[in-house]
Amino acid sequence: MYDEGAGTELGGNAVGNVRRLAAVRSPELGNERDVFVYLPPSYATSGRHYPVLYMQDGQNLFDDDLSFAGAWHVDETMEALAAEGIEAIVVGVSNIAEARLDEYSPFVDPRQGGGRGDEYLAFLTATLKPLIDAQFRTRREAEWTAIAGSSMGGLISLYALLHRPDVFGAAAAMSPSLWFASEAMLACARQLRSWTGRLYLDIGTAEGRPHLRRTRELARILRARTPNPRRQIRYLEARDARHNEAAWGVRFERAVRWLLPVRRTALNW
Repeated sequence: MYDEGAGTELGGNAVGNVRRLAAVRSPELGNERDVFVYLPPSYATSGRHYPVLYMQDGQNLFDDDLSFAGAWHVDETMEALAAEGIEAIVVGVSNIAEARLDEYSPFVDPRQGGGRGDEYLAFLTATLKPLIDAQFRTRREAEWTAIAGSSMGGLISLYALLHRPDVFGAAAAMSPSLWFASEAMLACARQLRSWTGRLYLDIGTAEGRPHLRRTRELARILRARTPNPRRQIRYLEARDARHNEAAWGVRFERAVRWLLPVRRTALNW
């Protein structure tokens, strides 16, 4: 069960209750990384169980001092949304810089790497999720479990939704790297007969025409493979937005509103 002292307080620029679980070991990948856990404002007093949002590039989410190029300020966004009844545990999974491309793609790119995405997904589902479920008051079912990321993190989050719907019921793929491995993710999507769950998908119009074209094509493919596209896909083209942390941080609120609508969080958990 959850221990109020689980992990250590993140401190720094973080807002609210953000914990650091240091050096979480992955037997699937043979490495370890820090994991950051944001707990909603009502967690300490409610006794309720909460939806969980797993996010890639965890060091970029909460603290500017830890981030690659400025944090998304996920903690501040979640604190503000809590006033509307939108609350969730957010699990930020740090990347390992030299292994990031390998772990965030199940497809091999001859120049860039890749190919360990299934092992990374096994780490999330077989090692990390059971750890989080054991230490915190979570809703464990797929319908209460979402995954999100941007760029290569968006690619692996999309892959997780399509290939492990038994674990993840929703995903946010922000500016996904659909170019990787000769557009292998698009080919993978075309092979689907149908898919389940809910997807938030976006792209910035200033990211370049090829990226815009690929993301539009993905939206078209996935809409054609579900009987309820309006309920399952939210697609956004962000005007003049570029491929960077600042742009994704701005769009995070829109994504989380789609992943965690008020009607879900208003239940008596």
